[in-house]
Order: sequence, then structure tokens, then C-alpha cells
Amino acid sequence: MTQTISRDTFVYAMSQEHKPSLRVSTGESIKIETSDCFNDQIKSEDTPFNRVDWERINPATGPIYIENAQPGDILKVNIEHIELGDLGVMATGPNLGVMGHRINEFQVKMVEIKDNQAVFNDQVSLPVHPMIGVIGVAPEKGAVSCGTPGAHGGNMDTKLVTTGASLYFPVFHEGGLFALGDLHAAMGDGEVGVTGIEIPAEVTVSFDIIKGQKIQYPFLENDEGIASLVSKETLDEAADFSVEHMIDILMPQTDLSLAEFTMLMSAAGEVQVSQIVDPLKTARFFVPRRVLNACGIHLFK
Repeated sequence: MTQTISRDTFVYAMSQEHKPSLRVSTGESIKIETSDCFNDQIKSEDTPFNRVDWERINPATGPIYIENAQPGDILKVNIEHIELGDLGVMATGPNLGVMGHRINEFQVKMVEIKDNQAVFNDQVSLPVHPMIGVIGVAPEKGAVSCGTPGAHGGNMDTKLVTTGASLYFPVFHEGGLFALGDLHAAMGDGEVGVTGIEIPAEVTVSFDIIKGQKIQYPFLENDEGIASLVSKETLDEAADFSVEHMIDILMPQTDLSLAEFTMLMSAAGEVQVSQIVDPLKTARFFVPRRVLNACGIHLFK
């Protein structure tokens, strides 16, 4: 029987100091309940800015202790299923997101989920694309707010983090101490207004552990290919290191020189933006599956 961890068990920061809420074995499916990024505080479009407790943002359900996960390992997280709630919320306002310097009032929009569409207004409905904004492990040092991404994962806001994808995280502490939250019914690359369509959800995941290999930042794998996910102070830094990290991981599996492999990545790889509104910016470098297959490359063996 699948274990369930309640949305009532959550953290606002990822840290080795948190006591595990659940212990699981690899291969075991776990259902994780989540609140929306506002911890379900916003119930209507009339909610004023000062009625939101901004200390209660981005709760991540967990942490979960994975048996046999040790520092130096890689934790593989398989996203098996995402079940969304039926009502999402968006918000923006002064000093929020890219346009916050030009927006004068806090504004909320409630978004109904109906027939696999997010009903933005009478004219526009958007295809539902469930994705996880906050996902990761306890960071190497200290506590990192669930609003901030990093080498441990966290608030990467990457729309590829959806059903069928697998995430790979460096393990810094025994058990990994995994948590996730901040689900979206839809979100564009960049999350430019500081929210996607924020929504409660249930996420089913399972875990594997990879021994004897190391990564500095998270990787993602899906049917289409693989991506390195890097968060840095600037988008330029994040994009540059996402490319370098990918090349360092993949090139040793080929007989190509650094120059040749770099040219291949320049012809076939794609630098993509995940988010530009968090304390650190997140970029990803994506390599299509057809290139990996042609070169006989497997992300982790």
C-alpha cells in the first residue's frame, strides 16, 4: 500500500536540522500532499496584500528520509503522478516579479481548473501542465528558504519537473531529507509575474540511489532528453555553468575531444530559462534524446 505524507507536515526551509516526517525505502511509491505556495491563505480575489502572511510562503511537504542515501550519493526521484486541485490562484503587485516596478496595486486572480484547462478569463483558457516548483534535498550547509533554489534543488520553478520526469540530486546528508511543494497548474518559462497558477496537489514519487558518481547541481531526465539545472546570482552565470556541468558529465562517455563535443552541444543543445524572479536565477541546458542515443550516452549508469 502506498504511504501518504500529509500537507500538514511541511517546512519553509530545507535544512539538515529538520526531523524526518517519514522514512522510506528505495522503490517504494509515496503520495505527497501539498498546499499551494501561499499555504492556502488566499481564498478570493478580494484578498488584500496585508492579509497574506508573507512568512508562510512555499511550504514544502517533508522532509522524507530515504534509507541508505549517504553523502556523496545521487538521489533519483521519479515523478510518477500529479493530481491537481480544482482551483488555482495567481497574484502579482508592486515589487513582485519583472513588472513589479510598474504595477501599483496587489492583484489576485482565482483560476478554475475545468476539463483539463485552466480558465484564465472568458476569452482565454490554458492547457493544464502540472509541474513542481519546489523540490530537493537538505543543502550542504545551513538552512535555505523554500523560496530560493540552489545546488540542493529548492525553488527551481522548472516546467520540465512534471509527470514522467526523473530528477537527480546530490546528497549532502544522511537520508537526503527530501521535500517538495509549490505546485502549478501551468507556468511559463521565467515565471515573470512571480507566480504561476498556484494550486494544491498530490504528487506520487519513488526513489532510487546511485552510488559511485557525483554531481554538483541537479539533473532532469525525460523521454525527450536531459537537462542540467543550475541556479546562480545572475542568469548569465546559471546558463554558463549549466552548459559546463553538462559537458563535464557527458563528454567522458564519448571519444570526442573537448572542442568537438562543445561544437556538438552548440549545434544540438539548448540553453533554456527556468525562472528569473527568485533570489537566485535558474537556467537549464537541454540535450535531446536523439543526440544521446547517437553517441551511446546514458546520464547515469
